[in-house]
Amino acid sequence: MNAVALAAEQVPERHYTHHEGRGPTPHRSNPVVIHRELTTLDLQPHMRVAEYGTGSGYSTELIARLVGPEGEVTSLDIDAYLTRWANVIHHERGLDNVRCYTADGTAGFCERAPYDRVVVWCTPPLLPKAWTDQVADDGLIVAPLPIADVPNMTVVAKVRVRGGEPMVEAVFTGGYIEATVSPKGDLDLPGRWVDWENRVPGPSWISLAWRAQDDRLHTGARTALDRLLNAEHTEPYEGGDVDVDWPSWRTFAAALGNPQLTMAGLRPDLWAIGHSTSESAAVIQQDGVILADSPDSPSLFALRDWLTAWEKADRPAPETYTPALVPAGDDQGSAGWHLRLSR
Repeated sequence: MNAVALAAEQVPERHYTHHEGRGPTPHRSNPVVIHRELTTLDLQPHMRVAEYGTGSGYSTELIARLVGPEGEVTSLDIDAYLTRWANVIHHERGLDNVRCYTADGTAGFCERAPYDRVVVWCTPPLLPKAWTDQVADDGLIVAPLPIADVPNMTVVAKVRVRGGEPMVEAVFTGGYIEATVSPKGDLDLPGRWVDWENRVPGPSWISLAWRAQDDRLHTGARTALDRLLNAEHTEPYEGGDVDVDWPSWRTFAAALGNPQLTMAGLRPDLWAIGHSTSESAAVIQQDGVILADSPDSPSLFALRDWLTAWEKADRPAPETYTPALVPAGDDQGSAGWHLRLSR
């Protein structure tokens, strides 16, 4: 049994996730995935660790036990309700090496830096330079990172920092709620990169990788979403059930780097990925249904080509891609690196 599993035996997960005083915490991660990420982080006694995304506080206690009483854990969350309660629960459980703060984790927390390790339970828009600046030499960051500028296109990356420069050592299937500047209320709507949203007659939204070519009225996004909501053509995916291979498909679609990449939510809890232009739109939903504006849609032909290429590649797992960190241009509005995958 590894160190994380041993620590988990001492930490009552439900005491955190369904605390009788605070109530259930909807912003929480699967404990199996938490254990995987903490194992990847390679925590050792005496380490100083930053955690971005306090959530219920369960993962924070695991970290505190793994670094021991001589270690130090700094946990941040944008939601003051969560951090205040986490501090109280940790105090009640006798943890003296943990402090939780209400702050935007994408800026790091220089007051208690440097950190030997950083673990992140929310997805930033890119790998922030603030994180690498605040990590000790040869330190590790384990964080979900976008692989395209549309929602839900993420992997978890293990990043080593040497001489202030980050290098991705591995990527894994996974992703967490988007990091936002205020607590996120609507868990069904992505936290960023939504180019148009309808609330009546029901919720729907769309995200375009080609948003820079759209106009100030979001005409392209509005039109593409309308085409999909009123699709004149539907067909089942001949390759079978996509749902079980969604992580593979979304990673493949992102790795194409195609500027017409499009993601949409046409029904609650059912996302779709595909291709769109100012003249056409087509997507495949998680349930394997393909929607298009017409049987002769150029976007439909492009989507079929993508799916054929995915099948010929044998539906590759995210772990099989080659990762690269691309410096963000000065026009991006923040310093850091974009993660991109290739085969």
